[in-house]
Amino acid sequence: MENSNNSQNNQPLVSIVSVQYGHAEVTIEMVKSLRKITYPNIEIIIVDNASPDENPQIVKEECPEIIYIESDENLGFAGGNNLGFKVAKGDYILMLNNDTEVEPDFLEPLVNKMENDPSIGIVSPKIRFYNNPDTLQYVGYEPINPITQRGGAKGFGEKDVGQYEEDCEASYGHGAAMMVSMKAIKKVGLMADIFFLYYEELDWAHRIKDAGYKIYYVHNSLIYHKESISTGGRVSPLRAYYMTRNRIMYLRRNFHGLTYFFAILYQLFVAVPKNSLMIAIKGNPKYIRAYSMGVLWHLAHFFDKNIQLSPRLEELK
Repeated sequence: MENSNNSQNNQPLVSIVSVQYGHAEVTIEMVKSLRKITYPNIEIIIVDNASPDENPQIVKEECPEIIYIESDENLGFAGGNNLGFKVAKGDYILMLNNDTEVEPDFLEPLVNKMENDPSIGIVSPKIRFYNNPDTLQYVGYEPINPITQRGGAKGFGEKDVGQYEEDCEASYGHGAAMMVSMKAIKKVGLMADIFFLYYEELDWAHRIKDAGYKIYYVHNSLIYHKESISTGGRVSPLRAYYMTRNRIMYLRRNFHGLTYFFAILYQLFVAVPKNSLMIAIKGNPKYIRAYSMGVLWHLAHFFDKNIQLSPRLEELK
């Protein structure tokens, strides 16, 4: 909830936006963890993305302090978050997955980092796995190779023994917890909702960096992530389809010339066939279909100009 003593604390307002698609009980657990934080000036915005087969409004009943938005249709990760941005009043917007829980003092370091350096557009905290709370998920990303679209995730799967206790510039933030300045959002626009699921935050970070902003990992901010509850785990046909489709979409939106040409060739003739072969060996034909449909989508939308569009904040308000 927004702190009523804003004139006394002079801390920037942070709008925490979280999207749920089912798993209302998980969202409630996240809000309960936010109730314990020490930062004095927040608003919590929960967007229900047309959750099926349950009563999503239980979140509003259990957490009356939140701003609750109910979408009539599933708009995907980007579209759902954009609905939250529409009503956000903060100087900073923190996208926070509903399958996370936070440390009480996690927010101050993020705000301080951005307040002390206006050239920073995105910050993300240290992220550990909730079910393995000593194991790291995010401490920054290495640059992604523009041809192969592969990049190293620093520290992923390592035990946290204090080896990443220093802020550092990162290539991208982490979509599970990513704070973005409102100034940057007004300059570059919102996430492109055409992605629907996966790669939207990567595309957004790419555009924000191209606008001259920096991205940082902040070491003394900590959250815990219950990885991929909404999509049924790290591997699924849904994930295979959207990861394939959106990797190519990301290329189409952000790369040009020879880099784009060789990157597309790599995806079509190396990455997708390799993934399909690996799945075929494991005897999962439904995954092969998912990879194929991800590629074929681009043939059907080869001349679709909407691929290059990104909504603007003023268009939503």
